[in-house]
Amino acid sequence: MAWIFRGFIALISLGFLGLIAGIAVFVWILFYYSEDLPAYSQLADYEPAIITRVHTSDGRLMAEFAQEKRIFLPIREVPEHVIQAFLSAEDKNFYTHPGIDIFGVARALYTNISNMGSGRRPEGASTITQQVAKNFLLSGDVSYERKVQEALLAFRIERAFTKDQILELYLNEIYMGMGTYGVAAAALNYFGKTLDQVTVEEAAYLAALPKAPNNYHPRRNYETALARRNWVLSRMAEDGHITEEERAELREKPLETVQRAEDGHYAGSSYFAEEVRRILINHYGEHMLYKGGLVVHTSLVPELQQIAARALRNGLVTYDRRHGRHREHIAKLETMENWQEGLRAIPQPVGAEDWRLAAVLSATKNRAEIGFSDGRKGIIPLDNVTWARERLSSFSRGPAITEVTQVLNTGDVILTERTGEKTDDGQEIYHYRQIPEIQGGIIAMDPHTGRILAMVGGFSYEISEFNRATQALRQPGSAFKPVIYTAALEAGYTPATLVLDAPFVLDQGYGLGKWRPSNYSGEFYGPTTLRVGLEKSRNLMTVRLAHQLGMERIAEMSQRLGIIENLQPVLSMSLGAGETTLLRMVRGYATFVNGGKQVTPSFIDRIQNRHGKTVARNDRRPCEHCGPLIEWENQETPQLPDIREQILDPRHAHQMVSIMEGAVERGTAMRLRSLRRPLAGKTGTTNEAKDTWFIGFTPDLVVGIYIGFDRPRPMGRQETGSRVAVPIFQEFMEAALEDTPPVPFRVPPGVRLVQINAADGTRARPHSENTIWEAFLHGTEPSDRPVIFDGQRLVPVEAQGDRRSGAGVYMGTGDIY
Repeated sequence: MAWIFRGFIALISLGFLGLIAGIAVFVWILFYYSEDLPAYSQLADYEPAIITRVHTSDGRLMAEFAQEKRIFLPIREVPEHVIQAFLSAEDKNFYTHPGIDIFGVARALYTNISNMGSGRRPEGASTITQQVAKNFLLSGDVSYERKVQEALLAFRIERAFTKDQILELYLNEIYMGMGTYGVAAAALNYFGKTLDQVTVEEAAYLAALPKAPNNYHPRRNYETALARRNWVLSRMAEDGHITEEERAELREKPLETVQRAEDGHYAGSSYFAEEVRRILINHYGEHMLYKGGLVVHTSLVPELQQIAARALRNGLVTYDRRHGRHREHIAKLETMENWQEGLRAIPQPVGAEDWRLAAVLSATKNRAEIGFSDGRKGIIPLDNVTWARERLSSFSRGPAITEVTQVLNTGDVILTERTGEKTDDGQEIYHYRQIPEIQGGIIAMDPHTGRILAMVGGFSYEISEFNRATQALRQPGSAFKPVIYTAALEAGYTPATLVLDAPFVLDQGYGLGKWRPSNYSGEFYGPTTLRVGLEKSRNLMTVRLAHQLGMERIAEMSQRLGIIENLQPVLSMSLGAGETTLLRMVRGYATFVNGGKQVTPSFIDRIQNRHGKTVARNDRRPCEHCGPLIEWENQETPQLPDIREQILDPRHAHQMVSIMEGAVERGTAMRLRSLRRPLAGKTGTTNEAKDTWFIGFTPDLVVGIYIGFDRPRPMGRQETGSRVAVPIFQEFMEAALEDTPPVPFRVPPGVRLVQINAADGTRARPHSENTIWEAFLHGTEPSDRPVIFDGQRLVPVEAQGDRRSGAGVYMGTGDIY
């Protein structure tokens, strides 16, 4: 028995020595792997990369910018059933273990030993705390060394943070697939819902994603994703979070996810969103834009944006059809057998948007039958293809289309648009469409604040991201003329002052020949008032007026209005030969509307940081008694100061508004009279009609349109601002102002309205027929005799002698300059 006792003592001794050795090894491991552990204290200052979200003026989401699509959500805002789903899927003992689940580790160790040599990936038993340690502080390498470090960090994290803090870090950091991070962003991405709207079965699917999000894609791997979701539901039932009856019922529900729109397309505002992105990068840098979690409130009004996009698109299509710019069809089906399959294989052309691809099933003289990939059919009548004539040049087209088969034949794949009409036998009627080559831009601005309410920079952002509203430098043509006429008013002219409309010749210097500008009509009209000169857009009057004023004065006015900063003091610039952008033109015209105040165009109203603090605001007016939590006690509304700079005499500004109102009533924009409301504006057309413009306004809205080819070329005979741009303005205003009452233009103090003879600017006499109301500054009212301006003062015509025809400036002495 002694040897048994001695053996027992020896075993105890060996066990004790083994325990000491084990403790020593464990202490050594702790010491060894603790040396290079990252500082877990940085978790206390956790600020994850968060989506920058851009909103329209009414709060709709317009665009998101992020490298990691994440929306941070405090743990107190996470619904209980979402937390339960993640705990059942990932770590059911989370609230009881010290950072490591011992039983889970033993189970994983046994499995991994059993799988040795099989080539399978080692199974982990990571708790949520360990995953926080790995995701925030360690690499993703699969190794026992990393697992030891992970465990050590988990113990430390558990001592430094509460369970809720750790869970908050986890739920906001995890990758959830499809470029999203965190449960809040995943709920929006997969279900189009905020997290508080997510159902139990949807929460179960979200909880299934962290393990392998790409394997559980809801559309590519539907069955696998559904099975994983149902597994999470089973775990939730085992853990007592739902009943067995609920589990059985929820398992039968399909996995329904949403296809979320791409960034920048939520309000049809890609050009606007891109402009905002560039502004944010310039002011805050890429890191803040893509990771900073800014909340950007823009000035965009979605309804006006949609109207602007539709009006511009319709205008460009109308021009394209008017010129018969017919090009090749999208494709040609080789056989009509299984034509639906063949049609489905053809991708939608970039920029087609809501137009649909169709195959021509048959074509006769008077109609073509078309079919769509879903089996629906329709017809295109002859009247809807007659526009597709051959284009011979910018000024001519080929013979008229008399048969549908001259354009469409069986097997052609084309773009179509529904007309909303049906034939007598009930068939849908469609337009034949093609994407136009012509481009353009439209901007709608609040003239009092400079806020951009709508902006479209081209036919389609998908075709080209180049913004013709803000980036395209083009010649404004006659749209520049209000600059010259405003300078004339400041110099002492009145709207009734006469200027000679007659041939004008300028010697440009040795070897350059003589410059002979002309009116669009090619005719001369003799002495004409300033008003009529602008209403009818007379070139010769404008050149003569600019010559008298001096181009230095014109350049200064252009810079003051913000249209062209450094205008060359060359006389041809008076006809709009300089280059500017649509945005600058609209800004300049806004000054006329608002009474001569300078405004700065703005796309952003307010910016908040990730904590909700406002870091930038467009409205910088001081308000001493304003605040977020002021109780209403019928006190007076605070009177905010007007901090806008006065750059024009408000009386001169109103005179220009009145003259441009005449352009709508009697001039180049007469077609706008059908809107029956106060409107004003100016058309613009450059040489050879390479650029066409219209900038128009009401008392509270300025809208500018530019149309032209990206590589400038003639747009065609009679393609002027009146014909191309004005109809787009008309369509926009008709819809934008549909539910608003007409508002007259505001008249500032110091302006007197006098009835005059529109032909010669003299005071109207009894029974005069050609009379209008004209705006004059007090003391400049007209007499019974027509007057001109001699450079210093108004002078009656008779004092200058009889010079009502011929070349030269009316009040000058030479014929050639």
